[in-house]
Amino acid sequence: MRTDKLHYELPAELIAQQPADVRSESKLLVLNRKNASLEDGRFSKIAKYLSKGDCLVINDTKVLPARFFARRQTGAKLEGLFLDKTADGSWLVMLKGAGKIKTGERIFLKDKDGNDFAQAELIEKKQGGECTLKVESADYEAVLERIGFTPLPPYIKRNNDATQDQLDKKRYQTVYANRSGAVAAPTAGLHFTDELISELKNKGVNFANVTLHVGAGTFKPVESETLEEHKIHSEKFSVDGKNAAIINETKSNGGRIIAVGTTSVRVLESAANNKQIAPSEGETEIFILPGYEFKIVDAMITNFHLPRSTLLALVAAFAGLENILSAYRHAVENRYRFYSYGDAMLIL
Repeated sequence: MRTDKLHYELPAELIAQQPADVRSESKLLVLNRKNASLEDGRFSKIAKYLSKGDCLVINDTKVLPARFFARRQTGAKLEGLFLDKTADGSWLVMLKGAGKIKTGERIFLKDKDGNDFAQAELIEKKQGGECTLKVESADYEAVLERIGFTPLPPYIKRNNDATQDQLDKKRYQTVYANRSGAVAAPTAGLHFTDELISELKNKGVNFANVTLHVGAGTFKPVESETLEEHKIHSEKFSVDGKNAAIINETKSNGGRIIAVGTTSVRVLESAANNKQIAPSEGETEIFILPGYEFKIVDAMITNFHLPRSTLLALVAAFAGLENILSAYRHAVENRYRFYSYGDAMLIL
């Protein structure tokens, strides 16, 4: 499939720079795949589209404060993004300004006030700006809490204001996040409040937790001429026996599996085994393109995605490319807010 088929026009002012005042008061565009109908609503009213016995599958990953700043001994400024820790406790990072740094050089990680906090040694430089750092403290989460800022995507503009970062730290995180490891939020889940979750549970809607630690590759545009030429990013995932049983029982009883976000879709379809879910964990490189036959997912809650992205390809595979592009045109015309802090879609 040609990548340019995933293009659409988006006015820059529709890229949300701030979250909605109340999470659940985001707009909700409901797309029915069967007849291509569209309905405008509010996320807080999503219960009207869900039935007793349905199951919402949520991604309980927690976003790390992964963005940090550092300096060389010369005083040259560096900016980094923590990606993962290695088996020996080193940090895998993206490091801007690392071009002139030599292997073995020591740099200084700065705290949120701009003061030197910890030293790190550059162990290895890889392709694409990735580096391995050996940080003097073994507890990477404790260090990130002291030095790290919310790793917002590049289309959300920030100036490292501490007050703004406190808001982002709270709002660029789902209310049910509890397993640290992501460097980007599973944004479809940002619209849920504790009160809305209670309302849905009282209606008889089930919830199942899965985990996929969202990586920076989720924002990488497809640069190849065709989707098939693109190498998709890999992400760690897991689904345990208890939650697999909830999903399988829902299927057996005729309820719908409603994935909250493309990350949940990736877990469900990676763990699928003949229309059932097998408890599993590992890394997934599943690439869902138009023509893919979904095994588990019956409906999907998702935000509006970037043009020419693997996530747009995924929702196009689920709903049909023309249906999705028509829905996106409707969203633009009706001034929906796009991307991570933007509004939501429910695809039935």
